[in-house]
Amino acid sequence: MLSTTFQKRVRYGETDQMGYLYYGNYAQYYEIGRAEMIRELGLTYADMEAVHGVLMPVMSLNQRFVRPARYDELMTIKTTLRHLPDNFITFHHEIFNEKNKLVNGGSVKLCFVDAKTNKSIPAPEYLLEKLRPFFPIL
Repeated sequence: MLSTTFQKRVRYGETDQMGYLYYGNYAQYYEIGRAEMIRELGLTYADMEAVHGVLMPVMSLNQRFVRPARYDELMTIKTTLRHLPDNFITFHHEIFNEKNKLVNGGSVKLCFVDAKTNKSIPAPEYLLEKLRPFFPIL
């Protein structure tokens, strides 16, 4: 299993009239968590697309709202991979407030697509090489 964290402050423009993080913006926080996890592995989404020709479209998104995130709070985005990817990769996300209370949680399932053929492919080997050390065979 692999888990990473990244902190982001709720900006004014991300909130609704109550000063809460607008519910539609949580998906962007999930994306930040995914991108930063990939970056911590020594890869970037940009290189995956431009250099390796692999796209990762979202197939499903599930969320649960526990309590509001408020304007100017520093949020911790925890992103976890529970399983080594195959044809799909599922990121699990938890967002915590400054008091370390769970605000939101969910998961995002993506597939891998060859940019030239626009067809789905298995997880690319260069990604699996980076991930295997976190998923020892028992």
